[in-house]
Amino acid sequence: MVLFAGCSQQNNDIETNFAISQAPLNLDPRYATDAASERVNRLIYQPLVDFDAASKPVPALANWALISSTQYQFTLQPNRAKFHHQAALTALDVKETYDSILRLKDSPHSAEFANIKKITLINKESILFELKQADNHFPSKLIIGILPADLLANNHDFSQHPIGSGALKFVDWDSKLVLERVKDSHIINLTEIKDPTVRVLKLLRGEVDLIQGDLPPELVKHLQNQPEINVKTTVGANFSYLGLNMQDATLQNIKVRQAIAYAIDREAIIRHVMVQNTLIASAILPPKHYTNMSNNQLKPYEYNPEKAKQLLHEAGIKLPLKLIYKTSTDAQRLRFAAILQAQMAKAGIDLQIKSLDWGTFFADVKKGNFQLFGLTWVGIKTPEIYAKAFGSSSFPPNGFNRGRYTDKALDSLLAKEDWPAATARIHQQLPYIPLWYEGQFAAMGKDTSNYAPKADGNWDDLAIITKSATKRSATIMHYAN
Repeated sequence: MVLFAGCSQQNNDIETNFAISQAPLNLDPRYATDAASERVNRLIYQPLVDFDAASKPVPALANWALISSTQYQFTLQPNRAKFHHQAALTALDVKETYDSILRLKDSPHSAEFANIKKITLINKESILFELKQADNHFPSKLIIGILPADLLANNHDFSQHPIGSGALKFVDWDSKLVLERVKDSHIINLTEIKDPTVRVLKLLRGEVDLIQGDLPPELVKHLQNQPEINVKTTVGANFSYLGLNMQDATLQNIKVRQAIAYAIDREAIIRHVMVQNTLIASAILPPKHYTNMSNNQLKPYEYNPEKAKQLLHEAGIKLPLKLIYKTSTDAQRLRFAAILQAQMAKAGIDLQIKSLDWGTFFADVKKGNFQLFGLTWVGIKTPEIYAKAFGSSSFPPNGFNRGRYTDKALDSLLAKEDWPAATARIHQQLPYIPLWYEGQFAAMGKDTSNYAPKADGNWDDLAIITKSATKRSATIMHYAN
């Protein structure tokens, strides 16, 4: 295959054009769960709490103090930004935001706050959260973007017309999502371009200024060799995995789950089709997370198709074992699926691929309408993810246990917050199949600066990205495959 990028000059110096592989689905932070929506919402809204480099909670909009074992007082930071419709942000907005989540029946985040007994407004600057039972991790949960109380009272549609107090404000959302930086009116356009090759071509032609993630490694390497393109990379923290339906009679057998784990050659996939700095994973949280720093990393399941076959025989499975794997229509995801299919065939597993548009695919995952699926946990910071993803009481919509996994032994460990033992139990029982922490990269024109990829893939540097007045003209690109 040979691709050509013709010469082009763009007069868009006061705008940054960001080509993304998947558009946001919902810009109301009470409902958003997909990665693109979460990343945009971090820029449009501000939460009470954020996280430092070691994933420990730190103040964002507010400081907090523990009043008693079940009471936390939050006090807003002085000199905080107003909402984008110019209303002042007060403690009332905080109360109304979280009260609204507690009232919602269909928010995927409501269960997270079921422990809140009462929210009391102290004054314009302070608010008291009273819990039903003690929770040492409560501050780390308060990461939902704060919404203006006046618009909440009028049932404003934040999903399509978001209004927050973050660094970027909403302008328009038609063929592209248009945001404006509050401090200097710099326009940032986010345009969905699903095809990775088209994204690369548009970057080389100067039609877009920035792309990040979701490219095959050969295209990343090609961009690294282009004189007018700057590629930045970093170690990733987002966790990719195979989800399993634990209500499926075949997958309930642990030997079948172990066979699937042994049937995947992660090292080969990382070496051939992943970007730099991708690491094999054994658990959702990466080894450098503060909960893992004193623990030995769990040993990954090595590639051993013969062992996988033996396990399937021991499980009483007649080969080949037919399994249906659901994924999105994204080109890189389909590539992963084809590789998994070829690898698993050597272990006696006939993996049948069913690709769906993103909305349909994600809806099926949430409903439990799958046998196997592939997804990535994005931006996970707290160890409570293990309870949300595998706790017996965390089936959707009360959590993210989409495989409907139940294990009393694990529930006990989660209740005691024995994270090392809990992760070891999950690793042994395999309610999911760990894959890797995907390396992160961003590619931009030389006229674009002040932007670097984050380990979790967030787009936070859109708040500071700059673009020079130098116009960029693309050269011909030759790409052979």
